Amino acid sequence: MKLHTAAILLLFWLGIFTVHTVKGSAGTQRMNKYRCVNLSTNRLNIQNLVSYERQQVPTDAIMFITARGIRICVSANQKWVQTAINHIDQRRAKRK
Repeated sequence: MKLHTAAILLLFWLGIFTVHTVKGSAGTQRMNKYRCVNLSTNRLNIQNLVSYERQQVPTDAIMFITARGIRICVSANQKWVQTAINHIDQRRAKRK
């Protein structure tokens, strides 16, 4: 009877440990809601851009976020994109 109770307690504690470990590892990873699948070929007005996110999966792209919250994906290797990123970074630095 004691062996049966000990086995049940051991299984219980292993279950708690497993749930805690899985929950902790999933909570530490950053999950993006939005992914760049289609890339815009149009040049955007830099003044309307407030933020950006770099993405490498499924394609190497930059997701620009406008003042209205619209997300637009563009190819990361365009010259104007690097100019826009520098412009956004400079505005962020001035605010701090």
